[in-house]
Amino acid sequence: MTTAALALAGLLPAAPASAVTVVTTANGAEFTIHDAHRPSLDTGSIRSLSGSRLEGFGNIFLQVTEGDDRMNGQMLRGFGLTADGSGGFDSTRSVLVDGVQVARDVTVETGEDRVRFLDSFTNTTDATVTVRVSFGGTLGYGTGDDAGVIIATADGDTDVETSDTWVVSAAADRRPVGIVVGEGVDALGDQQADPFSTPYEHEGSRANHPGFVQTLEIAAGETQSLLQYVIAGGAGADALGPLTENASDLADDAAAVDLDLAMRCSVVNWSLPGTEDAACDAAPLLPMPSADLSTLTSEAAATTVDYDVTGATIERLQMDMRSGMTTSVEITQAYLDRISAYDGGALGFHSFITVADDALAQAAAADAARAEGADSDLLGIPLGIKDLYDTFDMPTTGGTRALEDFQPAKDAWQVARLREAGAVIIGKTNMSEFAYSGGFSESGFMQTWNALYPSKTSHGSSGGSGAAVAADLAAAGMGSQTGVSLYAPSTSNGLATFRGTDGLSSTSGVQPLTWGRDFAGPMAKTVTDLSFLLDATSSRTTGNNPDDLLTSRVDNDLRPESFGSRLQPDMLDGKVLGIIPDSFVSSRLPDDPTGPAARARLEELAEAAGAEIVEVPEPESFERSPGGSAGAEGWARYIEEQESFPFADGNELTASPLVLPYNERSQRDTPRMTEQQVTDYLDWRDRYKEHIAAWMADQGIDAVVYPGFLSAVGNNDVSSAIHTSDRSTGVLTSTAGLPTVVVPVGASPYGQSMSLQIVGPAWTDDEVLGMGYALEQGVAAPVATTFADALPADIGDVTTDVKIQTRRLIESATNTVTVRVVARGGFKASGTVVVEVAGRTLTTEVEAGVAVVELPDRLEAGRHQMRANYIGDTATEASSTVATLRVAEPRGRGAGH
Repeated sequence: MTTAALALAGLLPAAPASAVTVVTTANGAEFTIHDAHRPSLDTGSIRSLSGSRLEGFGNIFLQVTEGDDRMNGQMLRGFGLTADGSGGFDSTRSVLVDGVQVARDVTVETGEDRVRFLDSFTNTTDATVTVRVSFGGTLGYGTGDDAGVIIATADGDTDVETSDTWVVSAAADRRPVGIVVGEGVDALGDQQADPFSTPYEHEGSRANHPGFVQTLEIAAGETQSLLQYVIAGGAGADALGPLTENASDLADDAAAVDLDLAMRCSVVNWSLPGTEDAACDAAPLLPMPSADLSTLTSEAAATTVDYDVTGATIERLQMDMRSGMTTSVEITQAYLDRISAYDGGALGFHSFITVADDALAQAAAADAARAEGADSDLLGIPLGIKDLYDTFDMPTTGGTRALEDFQPAKDAWQVARLREAGAVIIGKTNMSEFAYSGGFSESGFMQTWNALYPSKTSHGSSGGSGAAVAADLAAAGMGSQTGVSLYAPSTSNGLATFRGTDGLSSTSGVQPLTWGRDFAGPMAKTVTDLSFLLDATSSRTTGNNPDDLLTSRVDNDLRPESFGSRLQPDMLDGKVLGIIPDSFVSSRLPDDPTGPAARARLEELAEAAGAEIVEVPEPESFERSPGGSAGAEGWARYIEEQESFPFADGNELTASPLVLPYNERSQRDTPRMTEQQVTDYLDWRDRYKEHIAAWMADQGIDAVVYPGFLSAVGNNDVSSAIHTSDRSTGVLTSTAGLPTVVVPVGASPYGQSMSLQIVGPAWTDDEVLGMGYALEQGVAAPVATTFADALPADIGDVTTDVKIQTRRLIESATNTVTVRVVARGGFKASGTVVVEVAGRTLTTEVEAGVAVVELPDRLEAGRHQMRANYIGDTATEASSTVATLRVAEPRGRGAGH
């Protein structure tokens, strides 16, 4: 097996042994910085600031005018930011987007209670480029006491404008925050939307999301930098005055004395002392960290398969394999090519922890079985499996470094059933560590980005499966849900999912969060695809695991013989669907239109399908859960199934120092449940289901419908769940263990994928799935990603050699070098060449095998190592070479120069 982002893309560094870094300042403020430490979000933004509502602030979005990189306009990350132990974070690599190289220096100036952001933008091309940069984030949420209200600005009012060089914000009874951006802001955007196309709203919930936009015209080879600050005010009631004065003084005189001359000369939003023209003309060349070339290799990626899996459902893939149009080997290779192109690197989705070494061998076995007459709906279909399902051939990490090397001896029950149905297990997908988070999928290895909106969260805890399926890196996926972890990532990634009645399918071999409430189930593009996965794992034939108490206690006749039998377009005709009006309105973000739009969409689709919508009151509250730790019970049962396990129990595991620090728990001795507690707990869940069934019967409804989300999907660098989306709909699914189908139903007013959840009484699983199918028939088209296009065909594997032709160059003169890409067989290569010399990166295009690279005009005399990287194209392979560049001093200049 291989770690996808490492072995396939070769571009992510091994995670250090720490995590997001917390730096404490003189006034007690704690800045938590997203650096390269696990989970390696590496945006350089402030995850949180203690005592304030500020989160995910200080990120930068970059838009290159006329750029065509797939991530042009998105939040930048992948700077390799490494803490120096004194509050500083330096880029160990830079990010390259459409020829613009970006490096980020973040410094927590502890004595001054502030964070300094220094972002440098270098034009590596041979023509002037225009870029727009947005700096900002989230000051708070809602319109009440938690809102980050603008309470002071540079021009003396409380309305932020482009001319304001600083602003101060605070939520009620919270630490105030100063934002100092300097001169040159020419637009204000919404940093939680697209800051370049969505204007900042000065009132309402979205006033919490300022983005300060600056436009830079950068000449070929030039570097321009932006210097910006976030200041933490004091925690007391009298903090506002000193903070306002501090922000104003800093705007007048930026603290940049520790910057060298070359860096100071590059800053364009302040007039820094000592940067007169004569001084800057004599400044040395400003070096930049080595560029991560993954954006270029992604753009140049191709597939060796003449079959397009983009947007393909299981149903379509199976039809094409049955007709002989394609094979499982071709389909699996197509997905592997896409994983290699889109999942790794600085701006990848980061959806897979492990990719199966034997994926193609599994596919070949499926093709051989088909040739001998075998057939099933999943035969030869590549699936991504959440990395808490046991797999005998790959590690099962649960998203934690503490289990990085743990490899079970056998498959989880459901994985074994999927293999029996002929599925190809292509890899293990990322998840939030121990499935703790529904807002993010942040493991000890990486954090997953949304496939539809690549600056936003994929949600959790099954976000790796969600992003992988939505980005067409797998045909479908398996996830799990204790609270929201199937429906949240499915909603935000535009997928369908199903959570069945407790005991429908076995969780044996699935790492637990809350035993008896956890449900392991499918995520796919369509309800039909869900039925294929459910038939393989949860039917009367496949669902009953006699060794699993949760399935063996169930009358097997309650399980459907086939989930596909109820997929009829008239399954909603004559049905009465209940809605609880408050479930469609966010109490914390009352002006967000997402919930009301979901209700309007439901009413439209239900009417077309012949269903009646009625408003119903909430069900009466039910008795509290009986005692006992379902978490400890789950780990005890899981560990008992293993031949060996590296920890004695769940208590020891979650106390491991390899756990993410904000998840690590002190060593406890929480006992597992007693036999009586197990009996009481399961009886309580049974009676809860009866309570809800009686409520539905009293209301005369066949099912109750909830929205997926009540608010927009948020950026991936915040820390609080409310910023990821408001999910507080009160949906009964997991609380009572009821069958629920989640169906994407189009776009919200913000253009984001929107879903509806249909919940039925216990053991109406196939009927509920059928209702979802009928609802789905009214949806013209789901929201799909535009950030993972179909790969072009690889038309050859022509090997290449890169040769650098140099001569002795003269310092400070205009000089060029010629890079020749020699392809075997006389083929004329095209594509991009990246040259790195003296800390500078230069990009140019190859024409007929030749690229002429104009070198910087301030190369110092001496010898410089020069590396030329040919990225490759659809016909030729990538290659690189290293040469020595000799630069001589101009005649007449003394040796001491």
